[in-house]
Amino acid sequence: MSAVPNLLSLLRIALIPLLVYLLTDTGRLWSALAALVFFVACLTDFLDGYLARRHGYTTTLGQFLDPLADKLLVASVLIMLAAADRVPRVPAWMVVIIVGRELAVTGLRAIASGEGVILPAEELGKYKMILQMFALHGLLLHYTYAWIDFHVAGMYFLWLSLVVSIWSGVDYHLKVAQQVAAKRAAPPRSEVALPPERAEARG
Repeated sequence: MSAVPNLLSLLRIALIPLLVYLLTDTGRLWSALAALVFFVACLTDFLDGYLARRHGYTTTLGQFLDPLADKLLVASVLIMLAAADRVPRVPAWMVVIIVGRELAVTGLRAIASGEGVILPAEELGKYKMILQMFALHGLLLHYTYAWIDFHVAGMYFLWLSLVVSIWSGVDYHLKVAQQVAAKRAAPPRSEVALPPERAEARG
């Protein structure tokens, strides 16, 4: 059972080529199918997080796979939507900022890890991901159904996610910088003064 969350993350990654293929066509049916596949991918994200929290199935591999799957999924869909041959398109500059933020945070996390600094997932990052999921569902559907213009709705959530992405990215950078500076300023453990009784015992 402990491997299930990781398998769900791998399934999410495996769905990306199918999503990319579906997005090569801009018809209503293909757009709806792409939205359906994306919904399944989002469902695996919810399930692997739920299982990991509920049953304590937290592994080093899982901590790597889960955010990697999320970033690959979002980046792939955004890039395909920006390149799609339909009007209106998703602005390429928004895609560059969102994907660039993800790459910057991933690189910073690797640097922080090398310094021995591990920061847990932030609430802002979770809100950002939720907004992106709503945005991409709308943008994938694209067309108007039952008087709802899904492209407009998707762009509304994409703007919100863009603001939260920048906000959370800056916040994460500041926290990592503070933690790294504090860690470098702290004296090595061997230099920390021992209590008198422990110092005598060592002598």
